[in-house]
Amino acid sequence: MPGASPETMATTVATPLERHLGVIADVTEMTSQSTVGSARIVLQFGLSRNIDGAARDVQAAINAARADLPTSLRQNPTYRKANPADAPMVILAMTSDTMSPGQIYDTAATVVQQALSQIDGIGQVVIGGSSLPAVRVELKPLALFKYGIGLEDVRAALASANAHSPKGAIEDGDHRFQIYTNDQANHADDYRPLILGYRNGAPVRLTDVAEVVDSVENLRNRGLANDSPAVLVFLYRQPGANIIDTADRIKAVIPRLRASIPSAINLDLTIDRTTTIRSSLHDVERTLAISIGLVILVVFLFSAQRASGADPERRGTRFADRHFWRDVSARLYSRQHLADGANDLDRFRCR
Repeated sequence: MPGASPETMATTVATPLERHLGVIADVTEMTSQSTVGSARIVLQFGLSRNIDGAARDVQAAINAARADLPTSLRQNPTYRKANPADAPMVILAMTSDTMSPGQIYDTAATVVQQALSQIDGIGQVVIGGSSLPAVRVELKPLALFKYGIGLEDVRAALASANAHSPKGAIEDGDHRFQIYTNDQANHADDYRPLILGYRNGAPVRLTDVAEVVDSVENLRNRGLANDSPAVLVFLYRQPGANIIDTADRIKAVIPRLRASIPSAINLDLTIDRTTTIRSSLHDVERTLAISIGLVILVVFLFSAQRASGADPERRGTRFADRHFWRDVSARLYSRQHLADGANDLDRFRCR
């Protein structure tokens, strides 16, 4: 609910949801956080609980809690299956030189978010950096006091001017004329001539006591991409999904998204977490290829040696035998010479 305080969100939105979500089986922990205009509830289940079955129970609890939620809540609460510690895998930036951030956000919410949510492996698509277009009425206290108009009078006039209700019909004999008109005020020009009351027979219009401008719902939300105002699209992967395959599907969809949005909006891929993952996988693949090549080379060399009949062990044995017999022959030759020398010396002495 835009503009609701954290206390209002906690009591009117978070509390009814917690009451219905708390009866789901195997919920181990439930935490909630309420901020201005939004509330977030995190459910943690036991390890034995099937996540798909838990998601169905969560959706059923949300549907049951809808009757207890405020009527001013424009859309039903949504849920996603994700790891709270996960960071966005891909971030897209939408910029424009001619369109306002509110118009870009409206395009992102109606076109880009719907298309990206259908990609296999995407768990959640979050849009940030701006908010939906809105008309802001900035009242002037002194002017209100001058005309004697209270804040409730302004609120009632704004609500009645933007009522979406049947207009009725006109009947004239056998003829019936259905009345159709568009009473939805979407721009500041539609609100400026609104009459709040009459003073001294003259109408007091909204422009007399307030400044009406086209703006966004939340002014304290801003996104930047390359120092330019941008609407950022954060994509979270579904638990268990392959991050590289999911990133490839996102990149394949981007050209179609660019053709679906106004040509004045630029859609760029700013952050891709799979870049470092792809580099690591490439290094691993290269290391495995080098290891396999070295193993094949070593096996080939040993196979070639065996094919040529060169057994290293036998070659070493033959080399040792050859040196052994050469040494034995040398020793026998030396002993023979010594024996012959001794016989010659004896013969010389006898003479």
